[in-house]
Amino acid sequence: MSVLSPTQLTTLHELLKLRQAQLNAEVDAAGQAQRAATGDGGHEVSDHKDEAALHSLAEVDGAQQRRDLDELREVEAALHRLDVGSYGDCADCGEPIALQRLRVQPAAQRCAACQTAREHAPDR
Repeated sequence: MSVLSPTQLTTLHELLKLRQAQLNAEVDAAGQAQRAATGDGGHEVSDHKDEAALHSLAEVDGAQQRRDLDELREVEAALHRLDVGSYGDCADCGEPIALQRLRVQPAAQRCAACQTAREHAPDR
């Protein structure tokens, strides 16, 4: 069970809410930019290099938007864990996640040891 104080939990909750607002703004801005780019009738492409460059930019923008959406889901899951009282407990071993780790990555689901083991698992 987590050993975080109410003050620490409040601070981490505020960090999560701030990050949630930032990510929502980034996702909204990316969506607006994508709608503007596709809604203006398209760009005039003069050659294949221009077309390739536009395609590459669209791929990068899409990857950034997916990354932001993934992080937003992680932040929302962490907020849910706060609500139900399981925040700060490792999803794998059940031990408390170090406060230093949560300060750096407030949406962390695992302690550093379990996260490292997961990242170095042979099936990854």
